[in-house]
Amino acid sequence: MKRIMTLCIALAIALSMVGTAFAGKLTVATDTNFPPFEFKDPKTGEHTGFDVELWDAIAKQIGVEYDLQPMAFKGIVPGLQSGQLDAGIAGMSITEKRREVIDFADGYYDSGLLLLVRADENDIKDVKTLDGKIIATKQGTTSVEFLKKNATPAETKLFPNDNAMFMELLTGGVDAVMFDKPVVESFVSKRGKGKVKVVGPLYAGQPYGIGFPKGSALVAKVNAALKTLKENGTYAELYKKWFGVEPR
Repeated sequence: MKRIMTLCIALAIALSMVGTAFAGKLTVATDTNFPPFEFKDPKTGEHTGFDVELWDAIAKQIGVEYDLQPMAFKGIVPGLQSGQLDAGIAGMSITEKRREVIDFADGYYDSGLLLLVRADENDIKDVKTLDGKIIATKQGTTSVEFLKKNATPAETKLFPNDNAMFMELLTGGVDAVMFDKPVVESFVSKRGKGKVKVVGPLYAGQPYGIGFPKGSALVAKVNAALKTLKENGTYAELYKKWFGVEPR
């Protein structure tokens, strides 16, 4: 009888914890500078972007409060692993390597990698022509692993943010940049207009996903919220606002 009572008490405690699991504020990580997904608005000093506004819509849909925690991209996965973070939305590609240590919600954006060079560069045509060249990318991203497996440059320089690597390209410190499609295209159409060009095809097509600690009950809730936001048009509105086109 005592054993049955003990089991009942344990079950009641577990059920009460499920009901209050998300009662407090969540800590949600995002990158410090990854436009148009997340970046600090120079006018307001607040972080904004597609990821930031999408997460806000998700949080409202599932009824949770959160603190946004901008941080270096390379620290997000370790933060999720250790349980210091409840979620991470930062243009993070869903990869098998990351799936081994964290959980992902359904993909919310299809991306890939592009190779960027200066407008007057004629020797580099794709990753196979990077021999003897110096290439830049962002540390802790899938671009690093892709380059290790598919290219043989003389040197790969790793930068903490995309602004730094693009500046390095413009000033001649590197011969090329490889990075995520939306960020490269945004740079080409704005600050790099007429100064740079994309060469080669789209490499390593990948979906972006929101990351969580292993076993997080938030995954199912976020998947349901994403489905609703796509059905009611909210997702499409945010997509058009930040990318200028309809989602495909």
